Amino acid sequence: MGLSLLPAEEPQSAMRINIIAGIFIVIFLVYAFTLFRIQIVQGEEYRSKAQNIAKSIINIPSQRGEIYDRDFKQPLVINVDSFAITITPAEIERGKVSAIIEKVAGITGIPKEQIDRKLPPSTYHLYQPVEVASNVPFETITVLAEQADTLPGVSWQSKPVRSYATDIGSLSHVIGYVGDITREELIMFYNQGYQSNDIIGKAGIERQYDELLRGKNGHEIRTVDVRGRRISSEETKREAPDAGKNLVLTIDRNIQTLAEKALGARIGAIVVMRPTTGEILAMVSYPWYDPGIFNRSDMSREYVSLINDPNKPLLNRTIQSSYPPASTFKIIMTSAILEENAFPPDQNVLCEGEFEYGGRTWRCHIRKPGHGWLNLSGAMAQSCDIYYWVVGRDALGTERIVSYSTDFGYGSLTNIDLPGEIPGFIPTPQWKDRRFHERWLGGDTMNMSIGQGYTLVTPIQMANMVVMTVNEGIIYTPHLLKEVRNPLTGAVEETVERSVLHTSTISPDVFKAVKRDMRGVIVQGTAQYPLNIRSVQIAGKTGTSEIGLQDQWHSWFAAFAPYETSNPEERIVVSVIVEAVNKWEWWAPYASAIIFQGVFANQTYEEAVRALGFQHLMPVQGRRE
Repeated sequence: MGLSLLPAEEPQSAMRINIIAGIFIVIFLVYAFTLFRIQIVQGEEYRSKAQNIAKSIINIPSQRGEIYDRDFKQPLVINVDSFAITITPAEIERGKVSAIIEKVAGITGIPKEQIDRKLPPSTYHLYQPVEVASNVPFETITVLAEQADTLPGVSWQSKPVRSYATDIGSLSHVIGYVGDITREELIMFYNQGYQSNDIIGKAGIERQYDELLRGKNGHEIRTVDVRGRRISSEETKREAPDAGKNLVLTIDRNIQTLAEKALGARIGAIVVMRPTTGEILAMVSYPWYDPGIFNRSDMSREYVSLINDPNKPLLNRTIQSSYPPASTFKIIMTSAILEENAFPPDQNVLCEGEFEYGGRTWRCHIRKPGHGWLNLSGAMAQSCDIYYWVVGRDALGTERIVSYSTDFGYGSLTNIDLPGEIPGFIPTPQWKDRRFHERWLGGDTMNMSIGQGYTLVTPIQMANMVVMTVNEGIIYTPHLLKEVRNPLTGAVEETVERSVLHTSTISPDVFKAVKRDMRGVIVQGTAQYPLNIRSVQIAGKTGTSEIGLQDQWHSWFAAFAPYETSNPEERIVVSVIVEAVNKWEWWAPYASAIIFQGVFANQTYEEAVRALGFQHLMPVQGRRE
């Protein structure tokens, strides 16, 4: 029986296999231990680090679009170079932040308390820069640069601000102003791409078309730790901003200046419109304000002064103040009487200056012996209250007066492209019952028939009333934006076309008759002296609105010119209100005369005043104190 033996090589092969297996086992154990250490032993540490590293997006503001008048020659609003100062508190040695803030406040002239509000102690550990001042002049930046070694954590960067034309004047209500976005606005507009430290329109065109003007912000994407420190090894990605669009308005600077000077230092408002398009050629509200104050770091005091001013300079009276329309309302009354055949237009009504009704004496503006016998045209020309009292109460009636008032746009927004417009008010018997728990009386109808009582309209609505008459039944939406232009090439990207706001069913023949009666007001009626000028034929209506105080009345005038023309595109509508707080001088018709003379004779304010012989009526120009 023989003995079998393994080859000599087999034990060596088994050894090598065991060695290799042992190496793999060791490697596996090392990796397992490492994973155990990373995931279990040091897992919390690494998770914290991962959470503490993030992508930081640094906003790069876009250049805000410029604003021009209709000729696109001289800008009304541009951007000028300025600087913003930021402080990164964590870069300042602990305990010295307050001292650095005090030093920055001394150099910039900004109260330390104001900077402290933006940089409270709870932020001192952060590496995130905080903007503490904007609209800082280059001279101040020079001083900061000279002392940079003693100002750790303080830096500055370019931040253009809005600069308004030196003669912006009454256009401040049209243009508006901008300011830093508030926390409430940020919450409201966050989904539209707004961020903290953004500039946003606060009023006027700046607010209405903020999305066009603001453009698109750029940004830098950086990798930072939880304290905002940049990790330098990471690449920065940058996207350049897109400049905002340039806007061209419908405003004619020459007409705006003319209207501004014609109103003078009188609290009131003027609207000049193109009836065939709805374009606003001039919009004046006095008093106005300087929009440049909102660029200043210390503007709080001036803003409080504006808020507390009893004359309310921040109020755009053309769209945000309403007044009784007074005798201008007789345009609507005449239209209603003719369209409804409510009373024969040739039939006379006797005006003896006063009459008794409802236990009181009603007096016409011409006291005894009154106007005498008047038909509809004569009543319009002489603005006879008694005629409209009688016909409105006994022939037309409240419901039809309300209906025609609404048809002319009273009690509704005009949808002008400005924020803050109010609708005015048209009273009804139902409203009076709900509001005062009183029955509507014949006296209420009489008051409404001459534009007194509860009826309230804005100057822009007054202009639209005349527009509807001129256009024989069509009102176009009033607007201030004419064109949107490319900020780089100046090319027109969008043109605002006229749009119909309202179409009336009143007969064109009725409007023709009303226009003839409005012309009669100028030729032989209440506005014969101030408005019967040679440069152009005018048609319009005066109004003197009572406010319940002796020797104080609002002065209205609403008109259009030329009365007859083969080119309707040359026509303009003018609406003027001078408030009763001014010294009584029945100024609205005179202001209108100056505007019509200046526009159609191509004259400046001074030339128009001389041509009309109004020099003796002119007070010293200047701001009313």
